[in-house]
Amino acid sequence: MPSFDIVSKTDLAEIDNALQNVMREISQRYDFKGSNCSVERNEKELTIKADDDLKLKQMHELLQGHLARRQIEAGILDYKEPEKAAGQSVRQKVAIREGIDKELAKRIVKDIKGSGIKVQVAIQGDELRVSGKKRDDLQATIQFVKGLKIDQPLQYENFRD
Repeated sequence: MPSFDIVSKTDLAEIDNALQNVMREISQRYDFKGSNCSVERNEKELTIKADDDLKLKQMHELLQGHLARRQIEAGILDYKEPEKAAGQSVRQKVAIREGIDKELAKRIVKDIKGSGIKVQVAIQGDELRVSGKKRDDLQATIQFVKGLKIDQPLQYENFRD
């Protein structure tokens, strides 16, 4: 039976490259001259340190721009609440989303079953396996899932006959 997988994966090496480019741009920009701003990655979490809220917003824009240049969607970033650090400085944790969590997987399965497309969907850990009798049904399922309002980027792989 033809099948494919719906996954959500992130290339951490590309994220590291984007972070290096952000740090290079911060060191060269005039408006960041003399500031103590940085972005660091620890496993699947980023830590953004900025002098104030304005610089934090500027760093968000820089980070999203550099990720977009590396073909990484900004939807993988889950921004936590900014916290105050010493003086006026601000620190913010940003989680890197990877894998499809249970709630999102159940929602996708429910939507696919409600669409009337004749496919079977199985949750396998942090990914979904979609199988059906016809390739056209699988391609229709991919288009249907792309049309859903999901803020987390999804990839479709292992398309088999």
